[in-house]
Order: sequence, then C-alpha cells, then structure tokens
Amino acid sequence: MGGGKWKAVPGGPRGPLREAFLQVVAELHPAYFAMVMATGVLDVACRLLGIKLLAEMLLWTNLAAYLALWMLTILRMARFPRLFLADWSNHQRGPGFFTTVAATCVVGIQLVVLRQEFTLARGLWWGALALWLVCMYAIFAALTVKEEKPPLEDGINGGWLTAVVATQSLCVLGCLVAPELGLPLDGALFLMTSLWLCGGMLYIWMISLIFYRYTFLRFLPSDLMPPYWINMGAMAISTLAGTMLIKAAGSSPLLTSLLPFLKGFTLLYWATATWWIPMLLILGLWRYVARKVPLTYDPLYWGAVFPLAMYTSCTYRLSEALNLPWLAGIPRLTIAAALTAWLLTFLGLLLSIARTLFRVLGLPATERIPLLGALRRPF
Repeated sequence: MGGGKWKAVPGGPRGPLREAFLQVVAELHPAYFAMVMATGVLDVACRLLGIKLLAEMLLWTNLAAYLALWMLTILRMARFPRLFLADWSNHQRGPGFFTTVAATCVVGIQLVVLRQEFTLARGLWWGALALWLVCMYAIFAALTVKEEKPPLEDGINGGWLTAVVATQSLCVLGCLVAPELGLPLDGALFLMTSLWLCGGMLYIWMISLIFYRYTFLRFLPSDLMPPYWINMGAMAISTLAGTMLIKAAGSSPLLTSLLPFLKGFTLLYWATATWWIPMLLILGLWRYVARKVPLTYDPLYWGAVFPLAMYTSCTYRLSEALNLPWLAGIPRLTIAAALTAWLLTFLGLLLSIARTLFRVLGLPATERIPLLGALRRPF
C-alpha cells in the first residue's frame, strides 16, 4: 500500500496489533487535527464561561492529542510516503491538511488564554504561518495542475473551508501575540487584517461552489458529510478574528480608521454563521431521521464539533466587542450543545479503538456487546 506494506508478525497478539497500528497510520486522515481544533476551542469557550476545572482538563487532553497526532503524521510520512504525498492532490483529503495550521494556532490560543504563555505561542504562530504557506500553495497548485479531476459533486465539500479556518486562526492567534512577534505593532496588525480579509474572500469563493452543489446538483444523504458543518464554523472563526481586530483597534491608526468597517463585517460574518445553524440541523434530520443513515463514528465528525464550540466563543466575544450584553446569553445555551457533541464524538473514538482491539486480539465478537456492536466502522 503506497509507501510500503506491513506483515503480521507470528507469535501472539503482537503481530496483529502491529499490523492494525500500521493500518491506522497508513489510513490516517489529514483532517484528524480537527480533533485538536474542536477540543481547544471548546476549552477556550469553557474558560470564557467560567467552567475552569473542565477547561484545565481539556487543555492537557488537547496537548496530548496534538503531540500524538504529529507523531503519527511524521510516522506516516516516513513509513508511507506515497500515500502521504498522494493526499496533497486528492480533492477529498487534500484540504484536510489545513487542519494542521488551525490546530497549531488553537493550541497557541489555549496557551495564551489559559496560561499567559506568550513565548511558546509566538513560536507556534510562526510555525503555523509556515504550514499555512505550504498548504495554501502546495494543495491548490497540485489540484490545479492535476490532469484527472473529479466532477464538482465528488470533489468539493465543506472540508475545503478549513482553508478559511486556517487563515482566520492565524489572525486570531496573531492578534493575541502581536506585540511579541518582533514586528512593528502596526505592521503586525496590518498583516492580521490582511489575513482576515483573505479568509473572507476564500469563503466567498468556496461557499459559492458548495451552495451551487447543494441546490443544482443531485444531493444524496451520503453526500452530507460531517465537514459540512464547517460552512458555519468558518464564519464563526471569522467573527472571532474580527472581534480581535476590533479590540486591537486602539493600538493601530489603520484599524482605528477601519473600525466601522470591522464592526460591520464582523456582524455580517456572525449573522451568516447563525443562518447556517438551522439549515444544517434540518439537513441533519433529513440524513439521520428521514433517510435513516446510521450514526457511526468517523474522524471527520470532529469537523462538526469544532463549529459548535467556535460559535460559542465568537458570540461571547462579539457581545463584548459590540457592547451587546444580552448577546452573551446565547453562549450559555450553545456550550451545552458543544460539550454534548464533543463527549459523544470522544466516546465514539474510544469505542472504535476498543472495537479494533477486540477484533485484533480475537476477543468475543463486538456485535455481542451493545455499545461496540453499534460501531460499524473501525478506527
């Protein structure tokens, strides 16, 4: 397979376990870093709402997940280079690499908000910027020059909007560490404003194709993949980035002159994110209730958890930026949905791992165990 093949080693469970582990590594989806994005943003939302104990637990959980995913990714690069490189020009999997950028920024945001650790966060911002440049131009160049391309309905999905999320996450973290970047403050904020506007333009380009795909091409329940929630999440993080620029306006003559524009566009982003929520809920009911598509664990579901947590954080910050205290009541409702979605997805991950271990170790069939038998897809 791709960069190499693995063989079971005889003599007990060690061989099958190694084989299963290598299969996980070989098939690791580039978008798995959405788990870090979701957990980190939920952590920050809990902190903003005063749920401090849970915020502390999520911080350490997320740091462990971030390091583990980078180790698995590096191992995949070394062990299966062909599979890894092939993903960059894959219309379905390629945009998932942008989650590495967003995850890196989210970890930096956590360190600033929960630990006031600006030095490490600054290093993460520069690392994320380098990743962003590589992903932005390598992925879109590879997809452009690729000779064989899928039709629009097979090639595009909400996961493409992780490019927007990655861009706006650079703006959010950059605003937090702007005085520490080693750049003139006004120049740093000019860069963050440019990233914010760039992310907005990327959204317009991509959502136009996605909405066209929704309304003018055949749309099956199986086409409604979990990353379509990023339709909303990309606008939510754009809102958060806008509130950060509004807050920094006093430190930059440029931002001061743009303040009415910043407030107007930030509210536009939030209104767009809000519009998507009922639409996505309706489509979810159509997929899972009307069409009875089974709800089984998929790593892409982390891309659905992230928007709920981000909407909570951005709405809280918007209430502060626009001095609308009544708006702060919404996050206290949406945090429950975000926590529930995170817990269910995390439980799905754990049960999926357990199911794989049961199968590899030859333990009783998972179908006889109600919770495990409900999972039809292995980790």
